[in-house]
Formats: sequence, C-alpha cells, structure tokens
Amino acid sequence: MKRVALYSSSSRSRAAAQTASSPRQRARPDGPAPETASAPARLPRLRKLIPRHDRVGWGVAIALLIVLVSRGPVFWAPAAPRITQQDVERAVVAALETHTLPSPAARAYEAIYPSVVRVRAIETDPDGDDEIEKNTGSGVVVVDSGLILTNLHVVHGAQRVKVVFHDGLESDAVLAGVKPENDLAVLQAKTIPDDLPPATMGSASELAPGDQVVAVGFPFGIGPSVSAGVVSGLNREYRSPEGKRLLTNLIQFDAAANPGNSGGPLVNADGELVGVVTAILNPTEQRVFIGVAFAVTMESAATAVGLPPF
Repeated sequence: MKRVALYSSSSRSRAAAQTASSPRQRARPDGPAPETASAPARLPRLRKLIPRHDRVGWGVAIALLIVLVSRGPVFWAPAAPRITQQDVERAVVAALETHTLPSPAARAYEAIYPSVVRVRAIETDPDGDDEIEKNTGSGVVVVDSGLILTNLHVVHGAQRVKVVFHDGLESDAVLAGVKPENDLAVLQAKTIPDDLPPATMGSASELAPGDQVVAVGFPFGIGPSVSAGVVSGLNREYRSPEGKRLLTNLIQFDAAANPGNSGGPLVNADGELVGVVTAILNPTEQRVFIGVAFAVTMESAATAVGLPPF
C-alpha cells in the first residue's frame, strides 16, 4: 500500500493525496487530472510576479545607465599629469622673462609716496604783502589727522608754514611740538586731503649695515624725488656746521640727499618709515651730497609726536 508523505509542502503531493483519498474523484473517469486543474491557479500568480520583477530590473538598469552617462568623464578621463618641482621652476623662469618686476626701491616709494609732503617756510616781504619762501624741506605724515614730522631747522623762525600734500592740496600748518635734541618738529596741517594715509612705521633697531633704504623728499624744491642706497652705519654722531648742535644715535646712509631732503622719510625695502632725513656731511662750503647722510631713528622721532617708541 502506498503511503502519503507527511509535512510535505509540495502542492503536487497534496493534490495526489486528495485524489487518492476521494472516492468521488476516483468514480469520475471523465474529470480533469489534478495537474490540469492546479495549473490555471498558478498562472495568474506568475503573470503578476514576472511583470513586477521585470519593472524593477529595468528600473535598476536605467538608473545604472544614467549614472554611467553622467559620470562618464570622471570614470573615463585620463588622470591629470603630476606637477613636479621642475615644472614650477620652469614656469617661474618663463614669468620672469616675460614680466618685468618693480625694483625694491620702486615698491618702497609707492608705499611711502602718499604720506610725503613738501614743507615751505614763508616770510612776508617787508615792502609789501608778497610771500617769500625762506626755506624748503620735506615732511612725512605720521597720523591721519594731519600730524607731520619734519626737521626743526626747516621751519625755525618762519612767520608762516605751508605744506603741500601728494595730491597737490596746499594747507597752512602750525607748530605742534619740537624736539631740539633730535632736530625734530611736529606740524599740524589745518586742511588735509580725504583719506590721508599715514606712513607705516618700522623699527630702526632691525636695520643692519648693508640693508637697502630709500630717501624721498624735495631736494632743491624738486620732487617728490626718490633715491636709493644702503645703511652705511648705525649709532652715528653729527655736529652741525655752526657747531651749535650735536645729534647722536643717527642712521648713516648713502642714498643721495641734498638741501630740501631735510625732514623727509627714510624707509626700508618694505616702505616702512625707519628714520627722518636730517643732515648731510660735506666738509666744504658747498653743502651738497658727497656720499654721507644721516637720519634720526624712528624710535627717537616717535616720541616727538607722542607715539610710544618701538
């Protein structure tokens, strides 16, 4: 006798068991076979499953295709060439050959130029009201309110002082302070240009013999003029030709300076104010530059304006 398997999940086995156990089905020879009767029941489920899986599969395929098309340049582009030190050096050399860079003196001048002023010591003609320029020199703006450093000997004894700014504006100025031991005077301009830039201050203590320096001013009233040189020495002394004043702790430099440069700025290669041009040394009576000039250090000059020393 054939035994029916227990715990079988096969629909075919269950159908066979039902056929064997049902006498009504055995008594109907013209009835449908068990397999033929169950097939139509499974087909609708297959029709539902197959289209659904096809849609998911096609959706995944289309999504992958979109990613490949959009990111294709990233995947397929050749890797960027590696930049070597030799490439950088060749690029720098090529740039230097095709572009002329400004000199250190030109850069320093551009930095200090807006702060340089011409100083005019004026007297009135005794026979009339005409103004006579008694003396001319230079100055440098150190505070944007119009405070100007210059030499005391430039404005000493003047009835009236005028300053001319870099943009051509001329203004009266009053004496705001003096420091005779350093031949320094502080002027306050009555009228100033808009956005007047003060000089950027540097420290003379950082200078060394051989360092580049630039002097800017109005030699013989011509200017602004610029000359370049180096620091020749530090902590120098100078006695005026009349022998009335001994100046100490000076910067010696060889940038050309002449009458009219007095009071002008001495700047380093970065355009920072490190001194105020004060004197030139010439043992003859010509009083023109022969290679030795002196400047008061910014440490000494700052105290004349009330600024803290460096």
